[in-house]
Amino acid sequence: MLSLIGYIVVVGSILGGYLIHGGSLVLLWQPSELLIILGAAIGAFVVSSTGYSLGQVLRNLPRLFSPHSVDKQTYLQILSLLHTLFSKMHREGIISIEKDIEDPSNSAMFKSFPKVGGDAQMCNFIGDTMRTFLTTGKADDLGGLMDTDLHSIREELHIAPSSVSHMAESLPGFGIVAAVLGVVLTMSKLDAPPKELGESIGAALLGTFLGILFCYGFFGPIGAKLEALEMERSLYFRCVREAVMAALRGLSPMVALEYGRRSIPPKYRPTFAEMESTLKG
Repeated sequence: MLSLIGYIVVVGSILGGYLIHGGSLVLLWQPSELLIILGAAIGAFVVSSTGYSLGQVLRNLPRLFSPHSVDKQTYLQILSLLHTLFSKMHREGIISIEKDIEDPSNSAMFKSFPKVGGDAQMCNFIGDTMRTFLTTGKADDLGGLMDTDLHSIREELHIAPSSVSHMAESLPGFGIVAAVLGVVLTMSKLDAPPKELGESIGAALLGTFLGILFCYGFFGPIGAKLEALEMERSLYFRCVREAVMAALRGLSPMVALEYGRRSIPPKYRPTFAEMESTLKG
């Protein structure tokens, strides 16, 4: 919703200012300019992409118009899941959670918290860490192991915003290409009436305008939004990392959860009372 509102403000402000000064929308409709700029930019984007990076971009684009993937309710669910997991481990020993961490997608414990259970990447992050501890019985190196996993996740998340941002940077250049081609056409009409020449020059200049508009008004913000979503998801995993490490160091379930809760960004961080109420519920 925010993305849609932002685009409406961008287009409304530009067209509104243009119309206030007596501009005609008909003059802005130049399909050939759009074809040159967007077609060339998309083609160059495809050339610069691998199948993997292109897939990452396409998978992430729907997230632009969806609500935040990580909100307070998501954090409360992950804290509740971890509390259930830690409490069982604390009471019955690490071996008691073996079935849950071996196959989180079919675990009744994970299924009880749909926002977490439906996130395969998060389930594997928790399950693989606990499985390693179950196998080795040592927590000393698991912090570094989780940091390695987090780095890999962050690098993968960064592919989409980086690719879109590089595409955005190329758009002003393709706008200039369209403008130059328009000038070339105008030079062939020097014997035309002044009105026709003026329209031809205006159409040529529109290429530069569209290239800059698409860069800073549309595709640049898409790259920035994907980068913000990347950061939010990284913080989500960081919360889990802190709580799991605290539990594996032998701290009580509530203290371990407090490590996780305090690493949550303040905007989404539940109070201790909210967390306690959710756990009791």
